[in-house]
Amino acid sequence: MANIDPKSGFDPTTKIYHSLRPKVNLPPLSTPLSVTEYTLSLLKSSCTNLDTTIALIDSSTGYRISFAELLRQVENLADYLQYKIGLSKGDSVYVISSPSLKIPILYFALLSIGVIISPANPLSSKGEISRQIDLTKPVIAFATKNTTDKIPSLKYQKILLDSLEFESVLVSGSDGIQKKMKKKVEVKQTDTAAILYSSGTTGKVKGVVLTHRNFIGLICGYNEIRYQTKEVENTMIQPVALFTVPLFHVFGFFMFIKAAAMAETVILMEKFDFVEMLKVIEKYKVTYIPVSPPLVIAMAKLDVVKKFDLSSLQVVGCGGAPLGKDVSEKFTGRFPNVLIVQGYGLTESAGSATRMIGPEESTRYGSAGLLAENLEAKIVDPVSGEALSPGKQGELWLRGPIIMSGYVGDNEATASTLDSEGWLKTGDLCYFDSEGYLFVVDRLKELIKYKAYQVPPAELEHLLQSHSEIADAAVIPYPDEDAGQIPMAYIMRQPGSNLSEAQVKDFIAKQVAPYKKIRKVAFVSAIPKSPAGKILRRELVNLSLTSAKL
Repeated sequence: MANIDPKSGFDPTTKIYHSLRPKVNLPPLSTPLSVTEYTLSLLKSSCTNLDTTIALIDSSTGYRISFAELLRQVENLADYLQYKIGLSKGDSVYVISSPSLKIPILYFALLSIGVIISPANPLSSKGEISRQIDLTKPVIAFATKNTTDKIPSLKYQKILLDSLEFESVLVSGSDGIQKKMKKKVEVKQTDTAAILYSSGTTGKVKGVVLTHRNFIGLICGYNEIRYQTKEVENTMIQPVALFTVPLFHVFGFFMFIKAAAMAETVILMEKFDFVEMLKVIEKYKVTYIPVSPPLVIAMAKLDVVKKFDLSSLQVVGCGGAPLGKDVSEKFTGRFPNVLIVQGYGLTESAGSATRMIGPEESTRYGSAGLLAENLEAKIVDPVSGEALSPGKQGELWLRGPIIMSGYVGDNEATASTLDSEGWLKTGDLCYFDSEGYLFVVDRLKELIKYKAYQVPPAELEHLLQSHSEIADAAVIPYPDEDAGQIPMAYIMRQPGSNLSEAQVKDFIAKQVAPYKKIRKVAFVSAIPKSPAGKILRRELVNLSLTSAKL
């Protein structure tokens, strides 16, 4: 430990970066403990009145559930699933639904009895759903009237979350379940809690295996630092979080668990709409929103924001993709009293790895924050395999209690991503600065190879997004006979803008080295993105190649 630089966390002997945050003691691994049991125990210790404190609100109907009612419904549903449906520890279930108040209750109930959750995007195609089901082999599916037809014919039962029967079970429990029948399921921390789907840079969806220990390790860290953020500075104000991130994605999945542990009120929107989001913030006095970068850009730029009273907002937590310095500064200029904090994580790291805490860290624009509690990292040269010191770019490797077990049904992918010492190879080109802050440059596989140079698309996107007439932008590699690849920009103009290709090229050329210049521009009505806000570059690459053939 004597060799660790106290400023950066870097050990020059081992070439390992250590978290600068205080070490957090996790429950003994030998202690049986589900993430539900752990989370609800934190809830009970942090909430002074479970009966009056609101846990969940439906943004469209205003329907509310208190924490006391949430606990009752979780118990009712767990009993029903165990003794009426016959689910057992280790079973896998498939969940495909739009956001609703029933989803967190369902997740907690399933996790409490050791059943593995496999949640999916309700917009998934039938082909994607079939692959996911092949990977996870669920014994039952939870769907809605709008999503049930997407599930292929199965031998197992489908339960409709929006049925009267399901509602009745939640509220009243299930008849015929005697107390003497009930037996607590012993869930080991190493047991699988969820299989979440990674977008996969290869284009092949992977099922990421996350354990109860992964989520317990994650929540432990948040529990230790919860009173250090502006979000809870004023303990007289009940924290109210509006979720714009989907619950099937790792970001939303771990955020709802964290919110329950911290006794925060969560508002769910069944269908996201930007203006509706602004209305909800105003109506319910929202204090916190977890968002992806496109929403930060919209809040920083769009004039419609000025029509709403957003004075209750204290913290915006941004994750899913890097956020540029210019956008952060624009946002802070418009919302000087709102703390914008960034973080970095992957599905493979339970959604977290680095984050910012408090006003001082939030001013490190362009950074993704400091390494989370109990984590170690390396920056590895992708060619030589050498571990690198602060300031040098390479692939980020992570190790710690929140790292996945592997990919379900894909030993080859697991072996290429997790090494024998437990290091997760993230595939992201990053560096740590001299004070331990992580900077994400881009995906290694998305770097544009212009002649002998490597051009990070994210760097150019951040510059483009700073232009007042650009609503959004994406940069991709475009094949070129002489250069190999050239940077091509897809531009979404602001309403009323007549921005030209020449103006876009000139704007970038004035700010970058010659090899990074934008050499081709196309204008589009929207930039395709994942639910977490990541640009779907493959779609744009395919679009550019198709257009070239026409």
